[in-house]
Order: sequence, then C-alpha cells, then structure tokens
Amino acid sequence: MKKALGAVGILFGLYLIVRALLEPFVIDMTDPATYQQDWGGPSLAGVLLVHCGPGVAAAVLIGLALRRWRRRRARRSAVTG
Repeated sequence: MKKALGAVGILFGLYLIVRALLEPFVIDMTDPATYQQDWGGPSLAGVLLVHCGPGVAAAVLIGLALRRWRRRRARRSAVTG
C-alpha cells in the first residue's frame, strides 16, 4: 500500500511539474486579458504563483525524496558490502 501511494504521489508530482513548465507558454504573458480571470489573477505574478508554485514544490519534494532514497541505498550497500 505504501509503494502504491508513493507511486501515485510521484505521478501527481510529475503532472504538476509538467504543468508548471508549460504554463508560461499556454498564456500570453504580454496580454493581461488572457490570464485576468484565471486563478491567482488579475496579476501575472499571482497567476504564475498559483499555477507554477505547486510544480516547484513537487520538484523540491521529489528531489528530497530521491536524495533520501539514494542515501539509504548507499548506506545499505556499505553495510552489506
């Protein structure tokens, strides 16, 4: 169950990361009319924070998890090796 939940979390995190990467290309940042009604609007900074912020947070959390996993794996191989 724990592995399944981790896999779902990683997939959702990857979705948020891809969404964060694509958001600046989806909206026309030079025309406020294209993002005024979006979540976080009417300012561009608010829209980018709401749409890209979760992707940045997911990237950081996935990076920390990978680092922790690598350290545990290295520690295990050092003990058995």
